[in-house]
Amino acid sequence: MDTLPPAKLNVFIVEDDAVTRESLRSRIEAHPRLRVGAASGTASDGIASLAAVRPDVLLVDLGLPDGNGIDVIRAALQRHPGLPIMVITVFGNEKRVVAAIQAGATGYLLKDDPTHEIGAAIELLLQGGSPISPAIARHLIRHFQEHGVAPAAAPHETLTARELEVLALATKGFSYPEIAQLLGLSTNTIASYTKHIYEKLAVGSRSEAIYEASRLGLLER
Repeated sequence: MDTLPPAKLNVFIVEDDAVTRESLRSRIEAHPRLRVGAASGTASDGIASLAAVRPDVLLVDLGLPDGNGIDVIRAALQRHPGLPIMVITVFGNEKRVVAAIQAGATGYLLKDDPTHEIGAAIELLLQGGSPISPAIARHLIRHFQEHGVAPAAAPHETLTARELEVLALATKGFSYPEIAQLLGLSTNTIASYTKHIYEKLAVGSRSEAIYEASRLGLLER
């Protein structure tokens, strides 16, 4: 019996630069499971479009001509709670990074970051991960080191050596497939390790795992 191919997942892009927007579109649609369902060039148009449709994932720039992408993030989550959101921007300063994540973004990529393939990053986001450029991870680590609380009494001892290895690579911004290749394991195995790490650290995303890893001293080992 013939079966229909799985429906592609819809990505919504909010990006004001037309060249960048079309570049993102072509790179996303080169992925077999993804398509660009809608694209907007302003914050107001993006927010209005989100009232009419629910994409599977939102990609948003922070520097928009009529406002801040953080406003789009907040409006998107108010309209569609739980929507996976990834910032893709040129802005990498600590204040913007923290504000975007506090608003609800679960991924943060710099446009000039060569370490992330956009399709794989979106896949990771949809799997519950948090694709983050290495430079952004460093901002988060520094922020939480400066503003976090003192380390607790060593719950990280429950992490296995392999889990610590996966955590260290994830903190550097590597995707599931990249970590799998580096460690000679399958992507599903890396996803399983990541799930166990999140459970043991009582976190739900890569950014939270980075915070806990920094707070508990795991990154210093």
